[in-house]
Amino acid sequence: MLINFDQINETVLENFKGGEGKFIPRMFNDGKCKIMRSRLLPHSHLGMHTHEGNSEMIYILSGTGKVLYQGEYLPLQPGDCHYCPMGHAHSLINDTDEELVVLAIIPEHGVASV
Repeated sequence: MLINFDQINETVLENFKGGEGKFIPRMFNDGKCKIMRSRLLPHSHLGMHTHEGNSEMIYILSGTGKVLYQGEYLPLQPGDCHYCPMGHAHSLINDTDEELVVLAIIPEHGVASV
């Protein structure tokens, strides 16, 4: 399967997850996994949120910023990958004057059968 993000409409989300500013994803979602190329505009951040039933991997394509994870601010630059496991919380922060562009993959884990 090929996902061409340039053919997916952008959605402008303001104050996403209780954050501030604008988050602009282009998202593929098949119900089992979300794959997004997103722009976090300058001086914007996603609110702190917990991943319940899924996890998230964020790969930095361009720009710089930081993530708040387990009470610690971790710097992010192109080529870095942040992982937030299921049951954990994080916030993505762009505290710069340039866009932060990321690739995010959010697989749904569902409930394991015994």
